[in-house]
Amino acid sequence: MDGTQLQQRPVEQVITTLRVEVVDGPDKGKFATSNDVLSIGTAKDNGLAIGDFTVSRYHLEVTVKPNGLAVSDLGSTNGSYVGAVPSSAVRIERVLVQPGALIRLGGTTIRLEDAGRRTVKLDGRSHELAGMLARSPEMVKLFSDIERVAVTATSVLVVGESGTGKERVAEAIHQRSPRAKGPLVTIDCGALASSLLASELFGHERGAFTGADRVHVGAFERAEGGTVFLDEIGELPVADQVTLLGVLERKRFRRVGGSHEIELDARVVAATNRDLRSEVNTGRFRHDLYHRLAVVVLRLPPLRERREDMTMLIEHFAKELGAQGPIESVFDADTLARWSKHPWPGNIRELRNVVEATLVVGSLPLFGEERPVDHVPAIDEPVGPYKDVRAIVVGEFERSYLTRLLAEANGNVSQAARIAKMDRSHLIDLLRRHQLKT
Repeated sequence: MDGTQLQQRPVEQVITTLRVEVVDGPDKGKFATSNDVLSIGTAKDNGLAIGDFTVSRYHLEVTVKPNGLAVSDLGSTNGSYVGAVPSSAVRIERVLVQPGALIRLGGTTIRLEDAGRRTVKLDGRSHELAGMLARSPEMVKLFSDIERVAVTATSVLVVGESGTGKERVAEAIHQRSPRAKGPLVTIDCGALASSLLASELFGHERGAFTGADRVHVGAFERAEGGTVFLDEIGELPVADQVTLLGVLERKRFRRVGGSHEIELDARVVAATNRDLRSEVNTGRFRHDLYHRLAVVVLRLPPLRERREDMTMLIEHFAKELGAQGPIESVFDADTLARWSKHPWPGNIRELRNVVEATLVVGSLPLFGEERPVDHVPAIDEPVGPYKDVRAIVVGEFERSYLTRLLAEANGNVSQAARIAKMDRSHLIDLLRRHQLKT
């Protein structure tokens, strides 16, 4: 279904080439170019690696945007400043500048230049990959990158905000890899206590600790011949980072309480909604582990940066949930207009939930908008709009059901999803929406 035609009209896009040059400092004259993203710092894997000791390993990142150049400080020690003169420079965390801007980092000053532009024609078609749909240039390029990296044995780090579809990217890499016939085993590093993580990753022998009454086969062993997906790797405690690094370097591991070494025969794909380079700068994430995991980095754009995909995604979710007919006959124009302007902090996951809720109870307020009435009217009160009251009742039912579901599953989200016969990621989103589990 790759390349399914939903829109025939070609689209033009201007491609800007970014040029970053050191104009002052130990590396004066050094430069680098990029068509999308360029990082600057002392680590060798930066797009522009410099030797100034006052600069952090991963100091800042410059991203080409349609309306300028986005400069983001990566949690550097000495900060990033717009302007070359210290007395007038302004410290920034994230700012949009125009070509020609001077940025100071430590004892180094760089100039950001527009090194050239070219216009390319996009075919305007939709593309599908492992259940992901896209028409936007950013996502079509990502699909191409996934296809290229999947056939290699390279470790991949998938970076993106919550709800952007990082697990789908991991599935796509696995499905198109030579290991596709093997299992894809997922471990949510953010949902497990540190005391349980080693057992879940590497397994344990009977009697290894109190309550270990049988042998447990861990994720790395279950994924033999396949792929291990380490979701939310940025939540991994430092002590566990050391253990994981040792396993990835030696390609061997032991079960907890075991003496026999087991060969690691699984590809590792990791994902995070954090910028691990900032975590490296602050010491919260090991530099050497980052390099092991981030041989290739795939970045998922947030939904607000791929609005060309909005209508197609709404239509897809609506049909998936049983709606029929063109999208304009399912949702009124006002609803579609509100959705097109919404920033979607929850990204694709939030969009799907809103589409589902709207099909069930009618149009609902979005994040940050005015909420409906906060109680069900008593018998002698005006009843109010049907859709508002129904939304309240549905919300109360969800909270009550989820509370009892968590109790039944002893707080284990995976077990709760099996009991409810519900997609695990959807369940997690519901729990977070009702503030039952963060």
